[in-house]
Amino acid sequence: VTTLVGVLEQLEQDRPANGKRVALVSGHDANCLTGSHKDYLFQKRLAMRLPLDSFRFDFRYGGSAEDARDLVTVVAFLRNNYGYEIDMVVGHSRGSVVGMHWLCTSEEGKRVTAVVNVSGHRMRTYKEKVSVTREQVLQRVFPKDLEEFARWDTDIVRDNFPPTINVLTVHGLADDVVPVYDAIIYARAFGSRAPGTHVLHLMEDADHNFTGRQDEVVDVILEWLEEHHSGALVTGVLRTGIRGRL
Repeated sequence: VTTLVGVLEQLEQDRPANGKRVALVSGHDANCLTGSHKDYLFQKRLAMRLPLDSFRFDFRYGGSAEDARDLVTVVAFLRNNYGYEIDMVVGHSRGSVVGMHWLCTSEEGKRVTAVVNVSGHRMRTYKEKVSVTREQVLQRVFPKDLEEFARWDTDIVRDNFPPTINVLTVHGLADDVVPVYDAIIYARAFGSRAPGTHVLHLMEDADHNFTGRQDEVVDVILEWLEEHHSGALVTGVLRTGIRGRL
């Protein structure tokens, strides 16, 4: 039996959490080569700076159905043991897809107010170039995984994603694992909802794992989250109207 491992970060450890809001921050899976686990990329840095409690964790097996069950298990654990309500979901790459699926298929997902989709992709056959101890490794996705992933209905995001959730999509323009066009597809799908908003942020020269740019990813998420909490979000591109180099 593989243990589901996570880290709970609490702003006030001695106070009861009953009814309190919490953020879910997912990695990839604990055994995968991507290095996209709960502490490797931006996840731990984000958890340390979030203005609310958070629980970051790794999926155990890396299969879509198993990942979805893991997410349901985590939500039930936080609810039954602490009384938390999920308010925010943050995912990277495949973790984003799993989070979106949960939001579309659960009653608790309808009460979430904020979602951060980092390097999220649509379902496809693919290979991943990943970094392990700073060396490039090609990770293959095996046929059984592809068949299982392909059975997931990607249109569920268009048809069933809660209309009240604010979404931030962050994607690197140098991502050679997930095409930047996938971020545009999500922007179209989420930007057509109301009253929920969608904000897109594309990072120049950033790769799939935002190598050397993790703090910038955290800064972007916190900037967006502040606007989310203040009610100032509008659908569009982050920092619209701010002068930058052309």
